[in-house]
Amino acid sequence: MIFRRLGKTGIEVSEIGFGCWAIAGGLWKGAVEAESLNALHKAADLGVNFIDTALVYGDGKSEELVGKFVRERSEQLTIATKVPPKNGRWPARQGTTLEEAFPYDHIIECTEKSLNNLGLETIDIQQFHVWLDDWTGAQPWIDAVGHLKEQGKIRFVGISINDHQPESVLKVAKTGLIDSFQVIYNIFDQTSEEKLFPLCKELDIGVIVRVPFDEGALTGSVTPSTVFSKDDWRRWYFRGDRKAEVQTHVNALKSLLGSEANGLPELALRFCLHRPEVSTVIPGMRTRAHAEANCGVSDGRPLSQQLLSGLRQNRWNKNYYT
Repeated sequence: MIFRRLGKTGIEVSEIGFGCWAIAGGLWKGAVEAESLNALHKAADLGVNFIDTALVYGDGKSEELVGKFVRERSEQLTIATKVPPKNGRWPARQGTTLEEAFPYDHIIECTEKSLNNLGLETIDIQQFHVWLDDWTGAQPWIDAVGHLKEQGKIRFVGISINDHQPESVLKVAKTGLIDSFQVIYNIFDQTSEEKLFPLCKELDIGVIVRVPFDEGALTGSVTPSTVFSKDDWRRWYFRGDRKAEVQTHVNALKSLLGSEANGLPELALRFCLHRPEVSTVIPGMRTRAHAEANCGVSDGRPLSQQLLSGLRQNRWNKNYYT
């Protein structure tokens, strides 16, 4: 496993991290606790030391599983979680006030709940689960994170950027108060390269990449014949003609497979890792096989300029979250 610095935090994190939304059940169907724990342990055995979860994943279930896992390990792990918006709106809507989403008491209360779920005294990175740059100078969130740091309950502060909106944090980035950004970045959505990544490099802000597989589209497993259970949120994400659209775009990528990447998941992860601004990529892993495959990509092999040129031609401007 190769390690990268998480910006100005100085923390050395595995370039393949572990995204814990899918192991919580809830909107993701098919998660099995024992299997999820096995996947976490296998990933850690292979060098993963960065774990990302959130208070709302499975209504705390994900954090509880992570806490159980952490207590069974002896090595140092970096744990990141998130404060959900009080109004329950993802993404944050323009015009929403900070008081509606992240009042002082809500930030404190949610952090306490996460600490209890995780069984930890300190959260390494506490993230806001949505953001509007209009909130940048609002004192309540600044005071809340300052108080939590003084108490030793959090070490660093991050923001999980609204879906497909990497430019929504450019103002707050310049305050020096934010240590990391979590952002959607993959072969289809390359927008972060335009303004966010250069700014993070300039200001030494860590970058956590989420959705490297576009919720499964970039694994090649979503086709017009794919059937999701009625309670699986991906049934909504890939609704209507979207599965057919995905197949068309994915088929175009298959011609790029070869010696540099044998399969689409590998290609997707290698693309994310080719940017030096990226500190870690956090694919979901619900099985030991997922952990083995994803961690195997961390071998330091760069992508050729020819392949990168081909991947850049496969940008796809869409937002299936709407």
